[in-house]
Amino acid sequence: MFKKICIIGVGLIGGSIARAARKKNLCQNISAFGREQDLANLKRAKELAVIDSYSTDLAEAVKDADCVIIATPVGAMPAIFKKLQPHWSEHTLYMDAGSTKGSVITALKATFVDIPSNFVPAHPIAGAENSGVDAARDDLYVDKRLILTPVAETAPAFIQLASDLWQGIGANVTTMDVEQHDAVLAATSHLPHILAFSLVNFLGKKDETADTFKYAAGGFKDFTRIASSDPTMWIDICKANKQQIIPLIEQLCIELNGVKSKLEKDQSQALYDSFSYANQARQRFLDQQ
Repeated sequence: MFKKICIIGVGLIGGSIARAARKKNLCQNISAFGREQDLANLKRAKELAVIDSYSTDLAEAVKDADCVIIATPVGAMPAIFKKLQPHWSEHTLYMDAGSTKGSVITALKATFVDIPSNFVPAHPIAGAENSGVDAARDDLYVDKRLILTPVAETAPAFIQLASDLWQGIGANVTTMDVEQHDAVLAATSHLPHILAFSLVNFLGKKDETADTFKYAAGGFKDFTRIASSDPTMWIDICKANKQQIIPLIEQLCIELNGVKSKLEKDQSQALYDSFSYANQARQRFLDQQ
């Protein structure tokens, strides 16, 4: 399918793309680009045969690549686009794998003015609490949703090429506009991560003087699993999508204050109705899986 795929940011997401593409014979060669401070991770990626070659020189890494995938934290993408611009090829498919799309489009416009027709914004709805190339898996995207958010300038041929690649590594591809994507993911992914981080932060401070964690059970472990995610990546995501996230936090505070009020007033039936609705809503979610 591709002669050469270049992965910019060969961690869990980029490394899993590389592993899956190799397993499915979707490319002949895989290169990677990283900064000097990423050298140990790049060497590890080559040791694990996730990639064939690497370079800290972007021009060398992307040379002759017919597919370039940017799998860095979204906060790094403006700088990546500026570095890529002199080496941009109109014949190459470019994609990102970021969790926010509005910030990616804004960064593209800042660098290119006119969004290149061969750039296809993409977001794989898959991941794990572990990060780094050692966590990369060839089945990470199997039966997972992949959202493409093409804009008006995106050429249909490159949208199809991107879709073929993601389907080739097992993902279920859907399309969505940029604004809808960021609104939906703020509610279903970004806010839950903030909740998990905040709860563990709160209880962690209490645990300095109490045995809170000592007696935590499976429910706590399940709920807070995503608090083990990479903090740097999630700071970037929250900053990039804060216009969508902040109103949700405000609405959630109202919901929590409602629970507090019902407890204060011993409104058992009202609490039951609220918890029952949540129970049924979650079951509707599970039924759609």
